[in-house]
Amino acid sequence: MIIIGLTGSIGMGKTTTAALFAAEGIPVYDSDRVVHDLYRGEAVALVEAAFPGTVIKGQVDRQKLSETLAKNPANFKRLEGIVHPLVRMREREFLAEQQQQGQPIVLLDIPLLFETGADGRVSVIVVVSCDQEIQEKRVLTRPGMSKEKLQLILARQMPDSEKRARADFVVDTGVSIDDAKRQVKSILATLRNHRLSTEMTDHA
Repeated sequence: MIIIGLTGSIGMGKTTTAALFAAEGIPVYDSDRVVHDLYRGEAVALVEAAFPGTVIKGQVDRQKLSETLAKNPANFKRLEGIVHPLVRMREREFLAEQQQQGQPIVLLDIPLLFETGADGRVSVIVVVSCDQEIQEKRVLTRPGMSKEKLQLILARQMPDSEKRARADFVVDTGVSIDDAKRQVKSILATLRNHRLSTEMTDHA
């Protein structure tokens, strides 16, 4: 089974690109969505114990958590220590299920793929990217976002240039959805052809 690791900095169009892979029939594991689920379930008591006052009405309030994290950068590591093991467990369950179903290609959508060492768990790395001006324009339209907040987020992420250098494939989302769709189809065609040729060699 080929495991694609999809990543990209904030505002690069990663969510849209993941949806394009899903539209091509590729099962997608969305680690952000898993974190949202955990903040309503398994992680609630653990986060409240570590960061009192961040849970409201039985679920982690992301805004309050953000404010708490911003006060002390060391808090990020503490939060990751709580959340990452739970996310990894869900990821393993997803992969086992897809393997059982005989899926040839799956995709792990992991925003901090390189930063958390998850790049060692995938077969192929796809980085989503675009020009910095487009990235900023997209991010600053989000509610509650400011240039300062964007800089804080980017400071925790590997620079885009380094991600691109470490990628097997880059999807540039700066032109149009149709153009990104064409790039996704091309990547999948390459991976499928490689898989077929490997299988033929194995059976030869």
